[in-house]
Amino acid sequence: MAPCIHKRRPAQAEEEEAEPTDLLVKKSIKELNDDEICIDSVIYNIRDFKHPGGSIIKLFGGNDVTAQYKMIHHRHSLKEDHFLGKMNAVGKVTDFDPEYEFGTEFEKEIKREVFKIIKAGKDFGDWGYFIRAFMYISFMLAVELFWLFSGSTPTLAVLLGVASAFIGLNVQHDSNHGAASKKPWVNEMLGWGADLIGGSKYSWIEQHWTHHAYTNHMEKDGDAISAEPLMLFTDYPKGDPRRRWFHSFQVIYFLPLLSFYWLSSVFNPQLIDLQQAGTKETMNWDNRYVKSKVGISLLIHGIYVLWNVVSPFYYHSAGTAIYHIWIFSSVESLMLSGLFSLSHNFEGAERDPTKDHREKGEKIDWFKAQVETSSTYGGTISGWVTGGLNFQVEHHLFPRMSSSHYPKIAPTVRRICKKHGVKYAYYPWIHQNFIATLKYMYKAGIGNWEFEALHGKA
Repeated sequence: MAPCIHKRRPAQAEEEEAEPTDLLVKKSIKELNDDEICIDSVIYNIRDFKHPGGSIIKLFGGNDVTAQYKMIHHRHSLKEDHFLGKMNAVGKVTDFDPEYEFGTEFEKEIKREVFKIIKAGKDFGDWGYFIRAFMYISFMLAVELFWLFSGSTPTLAVLLGVASAFIGLNVQHDSNHGAASKKPWVNEMLGWGADLIGGSKYSWIEQHWTHHAYTNHMEKDGDAISAEPLMLFTDYPKGDPRRRWFHSFQVIYFLPLLSFYWLSSVFNPQLIDLQQAGTKETMNWDNRYVKSKVGISLLIHGIYVLWNVVSPFYYHSAGTAIYHIWIFSSVESLMLSGLFSLSHNFEGAERDPTKDHREKGEKIDWFKAQVETSSTYGGTISGWVTGGLNFQVEHHLFPRMSSSHYPKIAPTVRRICKKHGVKYAYYPWIHQNFIATLKYMYKAGIGNWEFEALHGKA
């Protein structure tokens, strides 16, 4: 619960009685300035706030960050007034209407039991994580040096694609969640891995943190609409204007389309101003902090393009160069987007978690929604390869916990989900999750809503 900004000290009460009652700022969320954020309707000015996690907090200036704050600071719920009290509360927003609720019994028990396993201060990467990160970074740099100074080959192209995916899955992912280390500079440095593979750490945080806050939300989750209009991840009702005739065949071109993920990332015009389009209806990224990062982001991106895209043309004909680029980009794309797509698009996934709020006005248990919109497959070894993204349920419950800890907490999470009747999707093997994803993509393409109605389940 947010600190009470109206509280008065007894000794000051009489003196303050005569003061105007409109000293506190009251404004809408859209009126928040670059130095303000909203948490539980309270406006905090963060201009001079020394955030323990670094200056990245200012990326969110001008936004309601209630869900983002609670998901990242999973231990703050134990003493929320204490932590929020360190910021400067200056007012309240007039249009705060939360869809989600936090602090449910399910959430409390999950945290209570998980915190017995992972003690306070131990949420971050262990020695195993940093050994793997060192190995993946070394692998990436070695392949890049051969690519640049010896010339590209089909074999190098495959290796570059694999190395890039390992950086994306393992190194930058934990870091840009603030989960690699308690030290902000470590997360900042390793987070540039997103740029090392052709993206942007700032654009990635904009989209990915919003995805975590509003997983599978039909309007707010940028990942859910990222492939539209070519492909639907959301199972819209029959007759919805977003449906097209070719979606009936999307299960056929599902993987071929995902192979262009690299192309859409590297040559994305959103990198020019770091205004992530998929989240623009939910979040405002037009602030000073984001603008200040455009220059360095473009510089690093330009170096990436010269190194990885232009250099093959120096050694080979245009046709051969394009062929090599196609190989490495397809391998990277399928490893990254292919694995990501399994996580929230599978048969039985909750694809409309806020329906009860929209239709009945009921608040949605955020923790429960994270479980029922996600899946987990495999075990520890899969976690080493995927950066723990195979433990997607655990990752969405504790996104600022290092992926190295997910195998330790997964059995406990499953047990508590079962106790509370929360649907936990677990696949012992990745191919089982993949098959469930193909089934879902087929049903979403043809319009599963009508399919279910024919069976009396509408």
